[in-house]
Amino acid sequence: MKIIIQNISFYFLIGILVFASSCKTEEILATDYGVFSAQDANTAIMDGVIDSDTPVHWENFIAANPNIAKLIMKDCPGSEDDEANLEAARKIRQQGLIIHLPADAVIASGAVDLFLAGTTRTLETGSKIGVHSWADGNNKEATDFPIGDDNHQPYIDYYMEMGFSQADAEAFYYFTINAAKASEIHWMTDEEIARYKLLTQ
Repeated sequence: MKIIIQNISFYFLIGILVFASSCKTEEILATDYGVFSAQDANTAIMDGVIDSDTPVHWENFIAANPNIAKLIMKDCPGSEDDEANLEAARKIRQQGLIIHLPADAVIASGAVDLFLAGTTRTLETGSKIGVHSWADGNNKEATDFPIGDDNHQPYIDYYMEMGFSQADAEAFYYFTINAAKASEIHWMTDEEIARYKLLTQ
């Protein structure tokens, strides 16, 4: 699970969301867009936590808004479901979108992975990008596995799909998991953002 919790009240809110998600049995409606909304005919807004339904929410959203060319990420603290996060990111990549972080954007953890789905990636001064290690739910973190272990490969493969060379993908991935423990967060500096090639311009 790749997510960063900002405060206790937000943690309580996420707990409620997870509980509600586990209890729901109804199908997702075609009008359910989850964290996505339309600013206008060409611009989407993403605001919230990525969950297991996010891939379907994106499909619903883009079906209803086929001219979307830009995605603006706002407050996106991470993902509750890493597999769903990468699935949604790959679907977003297929649209060939610009993904932009406005000055008040705060993205962290799995949301950073999704940001990399933009074919063009930009940000404004003031936006924050946070990274940390992942945890497997069994008291193990990414750094408990040796370099080259199969547990690391899904993320490295994903970064390469997003256009990173193998060397750059591995460099960024191992940077993230060593930057902070799963329970903590490291806010990337401008120098780090440039070094690990998060932006395209």
